[in-house]
Amino acid sequence: MVGEKTATKKDESPKESPKEGAYAVIATGGKQYIVSEGDVVTIEKLPGELKEGDKVVFDKVLLVDDGKDTKLGEPYISGAKVTGILAEEGKAKKVTVIKFKAKSRYFKKRGHRQPYMKVRVEKIA
Repeated sequence: MVGEKTATKKDESPKESPKEGAYAVIATGGKQYIVSEGDVVTIEKLPGELKEGDKVVFDKVLLVDDGKDTKLGEPYISGAKVTGILAEEGKAKKVTVIKFKAKSRYFKKRGHRQPYMKVRVEKIA
């Protein structure tokens, strides 16, 4: 028994919903996010003058699931909204973009930092 290796199988459990409890799928900044109450979501920068602590409302809600009932929009659910508070605003790490053509002395190096916002989801209605 000592020194013997036993093969272990990966735990193959049935796939469950992406989130436990109530969750919603919202669209903002050209992307879709699965959010639930209390989550902190990093999204693209929103237009306008916003400060940390400001209230943010997302009205483009694609899906709402409260654990019992699921509402699906075509494309959006009318009257549904997700509210949150702006927690942080910043810039992501620098991405270096290099353009190079061999044998022609062409070389361009540029950097870019994408702005982002972190929003804490307060309520799904």
